[in-house]
Amino acid sequence: MEKQEWGFKENHELHAAASFTIRNILEAIMGNIDETATGKPMIHLGHGDPSVYPCFKPSPVLEEALVQSIQSTQFNGYPAGVGIIPARRAIAEYLTRDLPYELTADDVFLTAGANHAIEVVLTFLSRPGANILFPRPNYPIYEARARFSPLEVRHFDLLPEKGWEVDLDGVKALADENTVAIVLINPGNPCGNVFTIDHMRKIAELARELRILVIADEVYAHQVFGQKPFIPMGVFGDIAPVVTLGSLSKRWIIPGWRFGWIAISDPNGILRKTGLAETIKSTLVIAADPPTVIQGAIPYIMKNTPDSFFLNINKILKGASDMFYERLKEIPFVACPHKPEGSMFAMVKLKLQAFDDVADDTDFCMKLAKEESMILFPGYAVGMKNWVRVSFAAEPNVLQDAIVRLKAFCLRHAKQQ
Repeated sequence: MEKQEWGFKENHELHAAASFTIRNILEAIMGNIDETATGKPMIHLGHGDPSVYPCFKPSPVLEEALVQSIQSTQFNGYPAGVGIIPARRAIAEYLTRDLPYELTADDVFLTAGANHAIEVVLTFLSRPGANILFPRPNYPIYEARARFSPLEVRHFDLLPEKGWEVDLDGVKALADENTVAIVLINPGNPCGNVFTIDHMRKIAELARELRILVIADEVYAHQVFGQKPFIPMGVFGDIAPVVTLGSLSKRWIIPGWRFGWIAISDPNGILRKTGLAETIKSTLVIAADPPTVIQGAIPYIMKNTPDSFFLNINKILKGASDMFYERLKEIPFVACPHKPEGSMFAMVKLKLQAFDDVADDTDFCMKLAKEESMILFPGYAVGMKNWVRVSFAAEPNVLQDAIVRLKAFCLRHAKQQ
């Protein structure tokens, strides 16, 4: 008998996963903007891409490196599945600067950006019955990708009253014999926090006690501007094995290049003894690669990007963070419980009971976009309902205008006394 319907159909599970991505959420909010109606140009503080602003211009070294890579004609073919050796060696040497032991090219695996690295990690850890511990709040891509994994996701809290530290007692209560790993994001996205070395040591010791892997998302490594220095989690790889995710995107201000890495910090060799290191390789062999021509540029970039470039970016971020945090105090019905110390984000709490006609954080962001042509990221998408995530990585005049618009919006929607 002939089939009456086509054998394929819409994938609603895929739609549900995509709904958790930053892109889809921001597109929905941007759909409310009408710059002609408001008479105001759009201010986008909803994502972590400051490359549009002149003050965040990348170093000329990047252009030089890419031109040299192209002109060499040596990087036009397919790379090895885990990346070309010179690029992996350059990343290993770069990471080794901050570690008490040496990484080699064999400890580094190249990815098409950090989001790809997250996908790879969730793939190589997957097995039926296993669970993984995610922070709350969290970077949304982890949640979206986990929907396509057999891993059960369990959430531990980051504590705003303690500078967004990990709730260690909560982690211990969540973990069981089927827990495979804990994910940490430091410097924090979305919170802008930086962990202390003592707190990181406690996390590593707890991971050893629980016999679980530490996934250290360090995409914002070294982008710190408070009192706490950045300490890579790999420093504690001798306590518990650490898999670090990194990227050129943020520190070098080139998110569009989509170049990242996975690095093993495991001086005791646990990941090789258990076969997980080989599993990472197998996962990457059947995955996408970062463009070979960009891989070819990496050794030059790592060797020649001046420290002055990084210092200037951090100086700009500190100025923006200081101004945003202080000016936010002028706005009624919103509060930032912890001054940002790293990355380019802050979490801001909404005092919903003070608003007359704002239902929740999504409604807040939608109406703000419509009335003020201004975009913030709703907290529900990072696991914190009735909060918003704000990127302060913008030109000073843009941030000043954003504060003015946000204050006007909050006053306009305040309950009448």
